[in-house]
Amino acid sequence: MTETALRPPASEAESGREVGTEVVVVVDYGGQYSQLIARRIRECGVFSELLPHHVPLAEIAKRKPAGVVLSGGPASVYAPGAPRLERELLELGVPVLGICYGMQLLVHELGGRVEQAEVGEFGRSDLTVLAPGSLLAGLPAEQTCWMSHRDTVFEPPPGFTALASSTVSPVAAVEDAQRRIYGIQFHPEVVHTPYGQEILTRFLADICGCERTWSAASIVEEQIARIRRQVGEGRAICGLSGGVDSSVAALLVHRAIGDRLTCVFVDHGLMRKQEGEQVVATFRDTFKVPLVAVDAEQRFLARLAGVTEPEAKRKAIGAEFIRVFEEEARRLAPDGDGARYLVQGTLYSDVIESGGGPGASTIKSHHNVGGLPEDLDFELVEPLRALFKDEVRAVGTELGLPDRLVWRQPFPGPGLAIRVIGAEATRERLDVLREADHILQEEIRAAGLYRELWQSFCVLPNIRTVGVQGDERTYGNVVAIRAVTSDDAMTADWARLPYDLLEKIASRMMGELREVNRVVLDITSKPPGTIEWE
Repeated sequence: MTETALRPPASEAESGREVGTEVVVVVDYGGQYSQLIARRIRECGVFSELLPHHVPLAEIAKRKPAGVVLSGGPASVYAPGAPRLERELLELGVPVLGICYGMQLLVHELGGRVEQAEVGEFGRSDLTVLAPGSLLAGLPAEQTCWMSHRDTVFEPPPGFTALASSTVSPVAAVEDAQRRIYGIQFHPEVVHTPYGQEILTRFLADICGCERTWSAASIVEEQIARIRRQVGEGRAICGLSGGVDSSVAALLVHRAIGDRLTCVFVDHGLMRKQEGEQVVATFRDTFKVPLVAVDAEQRFLARLAGVTEPEAKRKAIGAEFIRVFEEEARRLAPDGDGARYLVQGTLYSDVIESGGGPGASTIKSHHNVGGLPEDLDFELVEPLRALFKDEVRAVGTELGLPDRLVWRQPFPGPGLAIRVIGAEATRERLDVLREADHILQEEIRAAGLYRELWQSFCVLPNIRTVGVQGDERTYGNVVAIRAVTSDDAMTADWARLPYDLLEKIASRMMGELREVNRVVLDITSKPPGTIEWE
């Protein structure tokens, strides 16, 4: 892998924010809601950056944060090997807010008492405000909140005030207003804590003094300026898939450098039905962006011949993409003055999932993060690298993209190849999967559910089953339907599609596709599963 998931950016520009823009650093102790904390802070109008707990203190200080948030985590603060808190972090002179494990860590390190309670506290809990202080001022004395812990704070550290208690926790919130150190046992970032966003806003605006000016409009302005600084008078090439990520990235770069950007649409034979034609027509005819369409189906299928392992598929496809781009860059500038920059629609969630940093788990390599070859001839331009999907859609709307592109469901860069499960992605298998997916999308749209779903798609496992069709025995393929709801793909729940809709979809697939004789539904959430099967 060429880049690590939580590698500290070398500069403010690389982190995706303009020099001088306020930033709040979220220190990740491995909590399931860490990314959500970062998103909620951004929703308050303040840029946030997620860094692992093992990052050197100098990396946090270099960002000159307006505040620091310590996330939750699965460890016990008193357990051997548990993540620790560098005391020097509290000497940076900025406010610090600990959430769940983050609060327990502050209390433990500063002389309070944290112990395992007789009963854990999970889910909705009643919160009683004892002394509102700065953090909880103006909020109801009795409210509900969302808890997820077994250890409990029994005594605050010297100099701290206990602000609240809960059903199980004697001390559910603390603060030392003089030192500007705060802690809450519950999770303000989840919707099950009704006043959670108000608490985060209080911390950001009143305590940290943030101006809350970060928005989709500011992202556009900042990224255009950043792209111009990076590319200068050079030329760039963009791999355009037609999805919202690559579309927004392409329009941002086109806005910045004009016709010195050429978009390359690679038809690798792994797309959904009629998708290639739609992409070419939209960008070449509607947005007037310079675009080259490359028919590379045979090339990619040859590269995938005999490949069944999912990571090998992703890396092979990613590497082949780069080779195609390099060839097109040379062809577009035969005098040698070709494109030095490659534009990619890499998102923050792609980077996080691709893992690779110390202590970070690689869930799966994304083709534009973990699948890049070592001998890359381009310098990457990744204007969306610091953004979550909902932020990318807001930027797309700001740029004038039509809703049908802004709200297009995510589609993986490796395409249908990673939805052919446990088998080689041959043309025959891809065609079956393509037709099944087309039926699914038609019925989802006809039912008015497309915008309600984060993703809906089919997978083709390497399984054959016995069936009876037309009074004859069949031995056909299984198609699995996957439909999920989500905000940012970091977590997801399976969608409760109506039974009559599922019946209609299954009937069409088995009636129209001779190769299919069984349709099943995937009801796995994320976690424990991922959205894609491979």
